[in-house]
Amino acid sequence: MKSASLHSFHEDHGEPLPVSLEPLVHDILQRLGEDPTREGLRQTPARVEASLRWLTRGYHMSVADVIGDALYAERHENLVCVRDIEVYSLCEHHLLPFFGRAHVAYLPNGRLVGLSKIPRVIEVFARRLQVQERLTDQVADALMEVLDPRGVGVVIEAYHLCMMMRGVEKQNSKTVTSALRGALLQDAKTRDEFLRLVHGGRGLE
Repeated sequence: MKSASLHSFHEDHGEPLPVSLEPLVHDILQRLGEDPTREGLRQTPARVEASLRWLTRGYHMSVADVIGDALYAERHENLVCVRDIEVYSLCEHHLLPFFGRAHVAYLPNGRLVGLSKIPRVIEVFARRLQVQERLTDQVADALMEVLDPRGVGVVIEAYHLCMMMRGVEKQNSKTVTSALRGALLQDAKTRDEFLRLVHGGRGLE
């Protein structure tokens, strides 16, 4: 199935944020039984707003912008793999962080992308309210669209604070998701090569 246009990855997500989130954070603090005017909390609403805007800046980023003109004609025909890319995102269910590493590979089809652009593509989607499964798919689909490669593979390993510090409180649980496209999905040999490259390191500690 043909993926959406590259420019569709620069999305508008509903109504714009309020002019200021500070009154909302102030209200939350009060409803939690705190005194927002005490010394330790006076600047908290402003800090929370700045933090949330930074952590969700991906809504105002696009794959087209981060890739720019960093595409190069090249006859390299084997897998290109970037491993152990640090990932930080916010779980959309509890607004708690999840973090870990991404491993990305693509099988070129006549052109390469600057290696630093792959982590930047991840940032476009990680810096939003997310679930790990969707994040993995979005990165794979974006790379398929922008590179038009013969295949793409993405694996993300992450720890979720919503599982570690609340709920089931399983501090050592790690979630692993994958998205395979093209030859990495259809060809067992290529898929196995990708997985060997991914697991060639120590993995997430």
